[in-house]
Amino acid sequence: MPQATMPQPAPALGVPAEPRAGSEFAPLLRTVRGQGLLDRRTGWYAARIVINLLALAATVTAMVFTGDNWWTLALALPLSVFWARSAFLGHDAGHGQITGGKRAGRLIGLLHSDLLLGMSYAWWNDKHNRHHANPNHVDKDPDVGVGALVWTQRQAEHREGLARWLTRNQARLFFPMLLLEGIALKVYGFQDLKRQTRRERAVEAPLLLAHTAGYATLLLTVMSPGKALTFALVHHALFGLHLGMTFAPNHKGMEMPDPDDPEASAWGHLRRQVLTSRNVRGGPLTDWFLGGLNYQIEHHLFPNMPRPHLKLAQSAVRAHCASLGIPYAETSLSDSYRQALEHMHEVGAPLRK
Repeated sequence: MPQATMPQPAPALGVPAEPRAGSEFAPLLRTVRGQGLLDRRTGWYAARIVINLLALAATVTAMVFTGDNWWTLALALPLSVFWARSAFLGHDAGHGQITGGKRAGRLIGLLHSDLLLGMSYAWWNDKHNRHHANPNHVDKDPDVGVGALVWTQRQAEHREGLARWLTRNQARLFFPMLLLEGIALKVYGFQDLKRQTRRERAVEAPLLLAHTAGYATLLLTVMSPGKALTFALVHHALFGLHLGMTFAPNHKGMEMPDPDDPEASAWGHLRRQVLTSRNVRGGPLTDWFLGGLNYQIEHHLFPNMPRPHLKLAQSAVRAHCASLGIPYAETSLSDSYRQALEHMHEVGAPLRK
């Protein structure tokens, strides 16, 4: 699904620049680097950026030609899909996967996050960086902090009122709640402007406002206000559902390091990333639908590895984990959702008694 001046793409987010020679991760890093899998794939990304922009332009053109018609609502589906591609490209830019230069990566991220999606690049990078540094750590990973949902029974104990009811039923409510995620991502971005420095706001605020004005102008020019509002709600619901379905399988239901467990606290980079992550099996369609994040273990071990190389690194990572006796979790997409929902159901179990 974690900034003095504008946040820069982290070329090796969460990965020690030079791991200790005796660490469990060091031999794997040498293998992957020797295979050239950390080299940039600028041409691959350039082609996908152009294709996605053309697809977005074609969808907008179709909306204009369809006009003030309820059939225009059908175009909310492809628009949400191509928005998700934009989110994946913004994610990759934030990790420094696309370019070696920080300035170019930042511009790509701002284009795809702030201008195309209305989602703050600074907010996302800060949140996502903290997630990568300590995945599934209840005290350090914002993705498993207390929010509308909770992820441990200890968190669930303190829920009251409506929040308590949500926790009791959170497994059943999870996918319906994802329909609100597209709007929530915009709200979080605007809220984050208060935390940003003046220089950051000078860049992000105009881009976020330009997106909001452009999106509203497009819909109100093409459709009546009622149809425009309906389109916006359906579009953002589908977009949020798509992103939620992409990020949900990756960590939910996996190991959650206990801050009070000295053994978990001593995990090195390899165990910290592998034991808390889950891969999703599948072919090219799964790779496309999940934006390459179905190779979550490889992505967490090598956050700056270009997306098309993640699959190529999988055999080396799996073999290295096997040699150390470290479990390598991989399952089908449907089973990954089952495991995530079972975990959420178990967290709420004490409140259902």
